[in-house]
Amino acid sequence: MSIQEATDAIRAKVGDNSGLGATVKFDCGDDGVVFVDGASSPNSVSNDNNDADCTIDLGINVLSDLIAGDLDPTAAFMQGKLKVDGDMAVAMRLGSIL
Repeated sequence: MSIQEATDAIRAKVGDNSGLGATVKFDCGDDGVVFVDGASSPNSVSNDNNDADCTIDLGINVLSDLIAGDLDPTAAFMQGKLKVDGDMAVAMRLGSIL
C-alpha cells in the first residue's frame, strides 16, 4: 500500500465527523505522513506534515495492516511495531476509527 492509498483509506474511515476531537499524525518515515485533523469540522485527512496532538511512528506495512483490520492497534503498540508520541488518550480513541 502506498502512502496515498493509506491516506484515501483513512479518509474514508474518518468521514466528516470521527468524534476524535484532536489531530493525529501517522509518520511512516521516508514513505510520508498521514495527518488527520479530527478537531476541524468537517474532519480532514491529508499528507501535510503538521504538528499534531499525537504522533504515531510506524512503517507503511504496519499502517496497512491496521487499516485492513489485520493488526490490533494495542497489540501493535505492545509488540513495538509502533511508537506513540504525545497524547496517549488520543491514540486510544483511534481504535474506533481503525
